[in-house]
Amino acid sequence: MAENEHTAHQAELLASELFSEFFWSKLGPTNHDWPCEDKERHQVATHPCDVVYYYDEPYAARQTYVHCDLKSYAKGTITAAAVKAAVESLAKQVACAERSEEWRKLHTHDNVTFSVSGLLFVYNHDGEYEADFQKNLMHIAPESLQLPRGSKLFVLGPKEIFWLDNIRADIQQMRGKSNPEVPAPEFCFFFHPQLMRRANLQVKKAKAATLETLTSPIIILEHRDPRRSHQRGVIVFYSRPGDTVDEFMYLIDTMRKYELLDENTSVKVKTLGASPISSPTFQKAQLQYIEGLTGAGVDTDLGEYVKAIRYEPMRETRSVYSNIDLGTWS
Repeated sequence: MAENEHTAHQAELLASELFSEFFWSKLGPTNHDWPCEDKERHQVATHPCDVVYYYDEPYAARQTYVHCDLKSYAKGTITAAAVKAAVESLAKQVACAERSEEWRKLHTHDNVTFSVSGLLFVYNHDGEYEADFQKNLMHIAPESLQLPRGSKLFVLGPKEIFWLDNIRADIQQMRGKSNPEVPAPEFCFFFHPQLMRRANLQVKKAKAATLETLTSPIIILEHRDPRRSHQRGVIVFYSRPGDTVDEFMYLIDTMRKYELLDENTSVKVKTLGASPISSPTFQKAQLQYIEGLTGAGVDTDLGEYVKAIRYEPMRETRSVYSNIDLGTWS
């Protein structure tokens, strides 16, 4: 899975553009090595670090630092063996980061409670990989990775990165219109539901989409009208096919449980590459959901809020970087 300097830089550029839109921040140097804290077990003298991002957790007064391994590969070089080796290497990096004073000095804030998670970011730079990337992970036993307690390791494959990059592009396109549908970033944040028996301690501070959010089928961007603060907009990015009424009824019910449906909120659902019948299927789900409310004697205002939800398939966007522009010919 060899990658040259310029194809590797493609993954760095995409990750930087992508995660900044999800309100992640970089901290510390990039592309450096640091001493291994467990040389006997890990059988290496140093570990690599491509980049470290951080964000505030919504449900606890702590920060999550995301130690990233950014890969940029052509279709034919993405193999199960290579992905397994990358995951195992990243797990060792995360384990050492927890213990390394040097890593903490370079990549964390002073006097904060934090946890470290790992992210393997596998970008397919030629755009030709169509296999099921998740099959590359099937034979990796989580217990074999020996991650510290509380640490997690996430993997974003080509399909997941393509989805997230399209969300990024869609938000920027909506923000860039002459009559913007989405306001400036300072009026936006990613929605985290209020959990039972858990106080949301940082609801205003924790604007970022967490790793758990980015790997879920529903990503919700909430924004406030800077001129009318009581008005809010909600954009629900939904990654599933949308080919059955039941799944859309479940999505509508989820929005209801999250208290996103009221007179002061405009809601839009957006999908990418969904079923060709997703639009009429969503309309059927709205009607069927409203009929269920009427039959249950529920306040008809909720039916109006459900009826007002807009559904809109997204236009596909693919970020492409030229090796020539990145300096292949020098």
